[in-house]
Amino acid sequence: MPVPAVHRTSHRIEVAAPAGVVYGLIADAERWPLFFAPNVHVEPLDGEGPAQRLRMWARAQGRITSWITRRTLDPGARRISFCQEVTSAAVDSMRGLWNVEQRADGWSLLTLEREFSLPGGRLAAQSTGDANIRAHLASLKSLAERWAHLDELVVTVEDAVRIEGPSELVYGFLYGAAARPGTVPGVAGVQLVEHVPGIQTLCAPGPAGGAGHTVAVRLCFTHGGVIVYKVTEPPELVSGQAGEWSVEPDPTGVTVRARHRLVLDEHDVVRVLGESAGLADARRHVRERVGRESAALLRLAKRHAEDAVRPLTPSSLPGPS
Repeated sequence: MPVPAVHRTSHRIEVAAPAGVVYGLIADAERWPLFFAPNVHVEPLDGEGPAQRLRMWARAQGRITSWITRRTLDPGARRISFCQEVTSAAVDSMRGLWNVEQRADGWSLLTLEREFSLPGGRLAAQSTGDANIRAHLASLKSLAERWAHLDELVVTVEDAVRIEGPSELVYGFLYGAAARPGTVPGVAGVQLVEHVPGIQTLCAPGPAGGAGHTVAVRLCFTHGGVIVYKVTEPPELVSGQAGEWSVEPDPTGVTVRARHRLVLDEHDVVRVLGESAGLADARRHVRERVGRESAALLRLAKRHAEDAVRPLTPSSLPGPS
């Protein structure tokens, strides 16, 4: 059999931010779904200290793909090497190196080197991959250059509800709620599509009855009682949004926890909230909206489960015949 061709690429980009900031954004892979458009979810599998093993999900050419990668972090040298242990369908092998250099003028030079082979030698896939890498680096540059107030742009909304009902009913409601029009607050008219079990897309109808566009992607981990999501068409004031619902059973019921993370679009604040508005106003506005929609969904889940298992009261029991 012929030996697959090995391709090597190198991408560089200058960033107006300290090298430590740039390195930190690359090292914190669990936040990639919040910051970078293609990434949907990152799950740590094992590893402590400089060694990491991660399973990653991302959107590629309209589909969800996943792979397992091993990374070795070297914060002193600001380098991260990686190797895909289980590859996605797009490549047969993949390894590479992130390297961040501090420049004397306070800027950084970020380099990404990759070495990979493609199934069937598909060169078209290489061109697509290069375009995705350039987009990823451009997003990373934009984030890093806002490092002085990046923490102000990130909003976290958390909520929890106690439900006296079986976890299967609660999780089943969350799993299929979006399939019932009008059930999920804030997503009226959205349809749920699930071609692969556990991988869902929420689609809104396009203008004038045209083709739909993706609103969000959800990954449903039934055995773990978790649903994670990534918004692919963020609403106004938001440039990125991701989160999860977790169903945690105990002997008498379940606790459902919701966690939503958002990145504010600072360039949208004045247009949406007015000339006098600032980031604090945007944070409050987004937190109130997301919190309201999240709490409404949790209340619906609670009502669904508890109404289904409402115990019989003495007055409702049949009398003797």
